Amino acid sequence: MADIMKGKVAAITGAASGIGLECARTLIAEGATVVLIDRAKDKLDALCKDLGERAKPLVVDLLNGAEVSGMLPSILDLAGRLDIFHANAGAYIGGAVAEGDPDAWDRMLNLNINAAFRSVHAVLPHMIAQKTGDILFTSSIAGVVPVVWEPIYAASKFAVQAFVHSTRRQVAQHGVRVGAVLPGPVVTALLDDWPKAKMEEALANGSLMQPKEVAEAVLFMLSRPRNVTIRDLVILPNSVDL
Repeated sequence: MADIMKGKVAAITGAASGIGLECARTLIAEGATVVLIDRAKDKLDALCKDLGERAKPLVVDLLNGAEVSGMLPSILDLAGRLDIFHANAGAYIGGAVAEGDPDAWDRMLNLNINAAFRSVHAVLPHMIAQKTGDILFTSSIAGVVPVVWEPIYAASKFAVQAFVHSTRRQVAQHGVRVGAVLPGPVVTALLDDWPKAKMEEALANGSLMQPKEVAEAVLFMLSRPRNVTIRDLVILPNSVDL
């Protein structure tokens, strides 16, 4: 442990599993206090007990606008301050548009776009007032490459990228950095709907990454000198040709 995040407080949405959980583990290992935000109370409590005293659970339903807009006071009550906010939570839907379920699309779009943007709105004035902070999104390679087998998901991540690029330019003058990590395929719950054979093939041929690899990229982004912003960091498995 190098303690490069010592004294920092981060809050991460979707932190009960996958990339969010690995980012929490990585930041805690480097000295940060992390507020893990998710709707799964029992799982959060168990995880935070395992992660130690610098892990703080915060139960929020990200599809409940009032809960999202009101999360900042709870973060400050738990951890005393906020230096890093990671809008990580998201959902995935692939497949042909003509065969899709628009109701399922609505839920995914609400989580990937509306809830993410609302959560940043909730914490950004605090960071502007303190004249420092980091806003980070878990985006996707699908946010810059319109992947043919996931048009609705790709559209949600294109929206994230537009938000990141424009908001960064609004708040840079206040000492607040805004960036996104854009992974290729990662072994997370977002791929639970993949056929078993497809998952096994992807693992065998090295076309999937592990959440830890994304977390290490996030740590790199956050640990740059304050005069440097990593706006977009794309990471891909070597065998993915995009």
